Amino acid sequence: MTGPRIALVHAMQVAIDPVVDAFRELWPAARVMNLLEDSLAPDLAAAGSVTPAIVERFVDLTRYSERCGANAVLFTCSAFGTAIEEAGRAARIPVLKPNEAMLEDALAAGSRVALLATFEPSIPSLKAELEQLASHRGVRLDVRTRAVPAAIAALQQGRCAEHDKLIAAAAAELGSCDALVLGQFSMARAARGIPAAPGRTVFTSPHSAVNRLKQMFDAR
Repeated sequence: MTGPRIALVHAMQVAIDPVVDAFRELWPAARVMNLLEDSLAPDLAAAGSVTPAIVERFVDLTRYSERCGANAVLFTCSAFGTAIEEAGRAARIPVLKPNEAMLEDALAAGSRVALLATFEPSIPSLKAELEQLASHRGVRLDVRTRAVPAAIAALQQGRCAEHDKLIAAAAAELGSCDALVLGQFSMARAARGIPAAPGRTVFTSPHSAVNRLKQMFDAR
């Protein structure tokens, strides 16, 4: 039986391989299609916030995915939360934010959450999503954040080992927590290089998102 078609919409090239690899590992029956719109991240950085024009582009990308026969859409850049919410309201199929499944998994691990991101504009959106989720669950949240922009610059220039080391170092600086959240899809590759710490679980967006999608469709 042919699996559902999942549209993966990316704002950065470096996000593609981690999530495609997660599908191969966790849900090989799914049919993935990749849409890359790499002007979104620089346009967001230039604008300083998600603008109505950016929201419209996310709605357009979602509707295009629907016309291509997608059964669900997963966006992979965490800096565009409000735009993705609007796209979801305009869609007739499930639309997932990059990190919603991971943040729920992280809160299930405990209230002390450390959030790492390599694309700095992602942090306000991620922190707001986490705080909103904690509020709905009645969880008293202790969240710390850290941006590691040098890591994504290294990854984009092919210095993968440097990317991973910078993330591991930032994780060590954040100290003790229940959940360590790697806020970019492109950061998933660094998870295996983060030393284990008592009581701490490391969460990555691709694995949580693919597991969530698989559960949704298995339940149908």
